Amino acid sequence: MRVLMVSDVYFPRINGVSSSIETFKNTLEDCVIEVEIIVPRYGDEAEEEGVTRVQSRNLPFSLDPEDRRLSWRRMKQVVLERARDCDLIHIHTPFIAHYAGLRAARKRHLPALATYHTLFAEYFQHYIPFLPRRYLGNLARRFSSRQCNALDGVVVPSTAMLEQLKEYGVRVPLHVLPTGIPLERFTRGDREVFRRQFDIDARRPVALFVGRVAHEKNIGFLLRMWALALRQNPDLLLLLAGDGPALPDLQEEARRLGIDHAVRFLGYLDRNGSLLDCYAAADVFVFSSLTETQGMVLPEAMAAGLPVIALAKLGTRDILEAGKACIAPPTEEKAFADAVLRFFADAALRERLQAEAPETARDWSDVASTRRLAEIYRGMVA
Repeated sequence: MRVLMVSDVYFPRINGVSSSIETFKNTLEDCVIEVEIIVPRYGDEAEEEGVTRVQSRNLPFSLDPEDRRLSWRRMKQVVLERARDCDLIHIHTPFIAHYAGLRAARKRHLPALATYHTLFAEYFQHYIPFLPRRYLGNLARRFSSRQCNALDGVVVPSTAMLEQLKEYGVRVPLHVLPTGIPLERFTRGDREVFRRQFDIDARRPVALFVGRVAHEKNIGFLLRMWALALRQNPDLLLLLAGDGPALPDLQEEARRLGIDHAVRFLGYLDRNGSLLDCYAAADVFVFSSLTETQGMVLPEAMAAGLPVIALAKLGTRDILEAGKACIAPPTEEKAFADAVLRFFADAALRERLQAEAPETARDWSDVASTRRLAEIYRGMVA
């Protein structure tokens, strides 16, 4: 079987969509499924087998300054051409790639599947705050239901997203399927090397956030929570690994809160190198996003041996509801700060959660997710 994946984003832009596409592309071949992807060209990226880059340009007035707009004319030509030898088209984003993929699927009489990665109601709220929330919610509902119902099936990364799309009126078959993670990648970090490199005392208690530094990630909540926790434990250190449009605002907020001495913005870290060392250097992973459709960074942290303290909202609920390797406090800054303080003060709790982390991560492996996706593909082309 041959599958064509299309997307408006891919590496070097780092986000969950890029990671999902890469994970499935690398693992589906074990299920005897060949994958080609068609994605934007950002600059002078090296040629990669199975990857076709299409011209794109910056969007000066986009919701996110890292967004690119694919050339519609070129994208539809390339997708239609590559679809000639494919059995199914898998769409990963709802913009130019969606319409090019759907158009090619109908012209070539192929099934079209999409993964619904983004909760647009919350995304719009952060980047178009001058419009009423109710209006944005209705806009997201109409946009999502129209696109999904034009397809032959939709993959959703969590049960929360399945419930949301059903509420929107999506009638096509829905399949719950988290991306999955390559577990072995996250066991390679070097704690001592990272702590020496960043001059972090070996005994200092360290919490870590990894992700895009964007407003919808609710990182300001972590900073305000951290200010509360520091009142009782001034030795705490928070590491924020990632880059994005909210970075200057968050750096200014840390200074305003008077906690910049206990917060380090690390910027982008190589995901196959220094990021793995960063995971190993931390003691606990903290996460406060309210808009995650799956939150796969949580099992990534668990695979690296880190317990998680996170808000159980939307996609993260599926990961946190078992209560293993995690603490899920209420959505209150003080309650979250109290959970952090309890974690570092209670050695027995800390040891139990640390022991549970790798075991819990195994439930979210890329192998299991890929086999399920292969079954979905085969069911659609039968």
